[in-house]
Amino acid sequence: MRSTGHFGPDPVVCEEHAHGLGTPGGILVLVYHCEGRIDFGESREDFLHQLYWSPDGVLSTVGGFTSSREAFWARRAVTHSVAAADARTVYRVCLREVPPALRDLRVGAVSLSPSAASALRAVGRSGALAARSRIMSGVAVSTSGFVAHHANGSGFAMTIARELSRDPGDRTQLDEWAGRLHTSVKTLQRDFEREFGMSYSRWRTVVRLRAARALLEFHPVGKVAHRVGYANPSAFVAAYAKEFGHTPGRVRSGF
Repeated sequence: MRSTGHFGPDPVVCEEHAHGLGTPGGILVLVYHCEGRIDFGESREDFLHQLYWSPDGVLSTVGGFTSSREAFWARRAVTHSVAAADARTVYRVCLREVPPALRDLRVGAVSLSPSAASALRAVGRSGALAARSRIMSGVAVSTSGFVAHHANGSGFAMTIARELSRDPGDRTQLDEWAGRLHTSVKTLQRDFEREFGMSYSRWRTVVRLRAARALLEFHPVGKVAHRVGYANPSAFVAAYAKEFGHTPGRVRSGF
């Protein structure tokens, strides 16, 4: 089934591919096509697990960013927020069963095998049921330590996290956030330690560099550096090398 609507200001075409969703082995795949930004907003699904993936863009979540080699997983009854930046296509997979490799993960970025990515791309041709087994066996917990710790609270830190996940280049300082939220810097610092296990400055650095790693698949170093909040490319290259052990370069996208 194909329909047209809006996710934000831009028109979105949505294709629906479903089979047996009322049974444990069922699957629903929604394919969104849009020339602009797709923002799913903050949501919670109490009956279905959610898997989001974009083959041609970057997904922004409260835990950071995912590129075409990763997907974003949210177990049912977990509040989450997803937006698509630079993406023309987003796949949203709804399942009643948890993929075997994700049994211990509530929410966060997950790796996506070439077979699973291929199955999602082909779902319109082969049908959702035919793709299901390849999708279920093709996702696994990401090796990134940061995305493994993904807070799902609703305090001050999460309010800031949602804003910075959508715009990692935001240069707002912690005292400015405190003023906007009518609270103290000390309270915000405590909230970040509790929610993310790290300070605000460290969290912002990790989010920026994780966003950069995803964006580098699609954009050159200079443009990425500016977009994630670095005043000059050399400062960005130094921070990236310190975090990941190698300098950034334009990464070839695809599988």
